[in-house]
Amino acid sequence: MALENNQLSNPNIDNDEISFKELVNSIKYWFNFLLKRWKYIFLFAFLGFVIGFLYAYTSKVKYNATLSYVLEDDKGATGGSGGGLSSIVSQFGIDLGGSANGAFAASNIGELIKSRSIVESTLLRRININGKNTTIADYYIEEFKLNESWKKSANLNAINFISKKERKDFSRLEDSILNEFYKDWTNKEKLIISQVDKKVSITNLQVISTSEKFSKLFCESLAQEVTDYYIKPKTQKGKINVDIGQKQVDSVRYELSRALNGVATATDNVFYANPSLMIKQAPIKNKMVDVEANKAILTQLVIQLEMAQVSLRKETPLIQILDKPIFPLERIKIGKAKSAVIGGFVFGFLTIIILISQSLYKKMML
Repeated sequence: MALENNQLSNPNIDNDEISFKELVNSIKYWFNFLLKRWKYIFLFAFLGFVIGFLYAYTSKVKYNATLSYVLEDDKGATGGSGGGLSSIVSQFGIDLGGSANGAFAASNIGELIKSRSIVESTLLRRININGKNTTIADYYIEEFKLNESWKKSANLNAINFISKKERKDFSRLEDSILNEFYKDWTNKEKLIISQVDKKVSITNLQVISTSEKFSKLFCESLAQEVTDYYIKPKTQKGKINVDIGQKQVDSVRYELSRALNGVATATDNVFYANPSLMIKQAPIKNKMVDVEANKAILTQLVIQLEMAQVSLRKETPLIQILDKPIFPLERIKIGKAKSAVIGGFVFGFLTIIILISQSLYKKMML
């Protein structure tokens, strides 16, 4: 009676023992079930082993070109507008957005690199390979032997990007091919942009392909293209001011030269004149006034020009390359043994899942 009361007060003990027994019996059942069918499991695991080995054997070696760079902005570095406050407040996890620099922020530069305009401009960059002028797109076609598969089509066989001077001259077919190249090279497996740390602006640019030469070329050209694109809009206004200042300096310098020549001419004309005749010296004095005025104007313009040039240098953001890809590049290729083991494990595991699923399905249908 006491035992019954104890069982009633602790009903979970009996249930737990039954559940554990069922679990043990279930494991034994499925173990024996799979053991009887070990030939199927071994057969498909061996098939996966062979497939994994053949995959590693036939797969091409890929080359990883890695370039690291850091964004620098003299204006932002010196504080800019609120730069000092931003750096202090950022220590407490607050971002005032003072150093975002719009599209050229470190957080956006990765998307800028992968943008269509940057990638297409990179593909259309003119280069010299072994003394031959070509574009990266044409070199890509030749390096990956796309032209051999295009020989059957007269339109494709005539594709040549180096012959086109402007983007508007491209045909519909050339636009389509360039678009396919863009999609291909913005693939996550071929173009990887990763920031080393969110707290720093150092970024890694990786280009992975089966051609060692093209990986390095495309990686460096892509970085150069985004550098050019990065600098141009940031410095456009300052460059206009410098150009205008330079034209003004050149113009005043020309007028000063004319005034000096005029003084010399007027002096020659009155060299033997009576010194008591002041009217004869009037042209010389007039020319001297022009000389002094032009000298004063030129001095101020030169100072303003120097200030504009200094301001332009401060406005010029820099993408400083830290590490460039160098030969030999990192080789990416899965080992034959590793690939075979992974293939055997995956096929064997899938075989076990299928056998158990079939058995459960048959029991449910009974």
